[in-house]
Amino acid sequence: MARSFPLAGLLRLRQLQQDQAAGNLAAANNRARESGARVVAARNELGEIISEVSDAATLHAVAAARSSSRSMLADLENLDRTRQHEAQQAQQEFLAVRKQSVGLEKLETRHAQAEAVEELRREQLILDELSIGARGGDGR
Repeated sequence: MARSFPLAGLLRLRQLQQDQAAGNLAAANNRARESGARVVAARNELGEIISEVSDAATLHAVAAARSSSRSMLADLENLDRTRQHEAQQAQQEFLAVRKQSVGLEKLETRHAQAEAVEELRREQLILDELSIGARGGDGR
């Protein structure tokens, strides 16, 4: 009877941690993509604003609006940098967790191979014993 892998519980834990890290990475990448898209959209909108100025009051209003828009764009760019940094950290965390899992997965594979070899050896011994018994034990 084959023995179970002694570190199976730890391997399951590592795989759960890896799944969680992969989920965190996907969410961080999604947030980074969204913030990047918002920056691009805000820049496009800023570039498309064309206003005709007919008097000084309108000029002041347009200048205030553009200044406000630039400030909001700067905030969006800061948020985008933060999201990109979070995505990089999530990638590093995923790789660290994956590295821990890979070692255990290799050990599990080696264990399964060793168990298969042992099972084949036991089967061969049984077949040899049956063969000897069928010949009557006299070596013919």
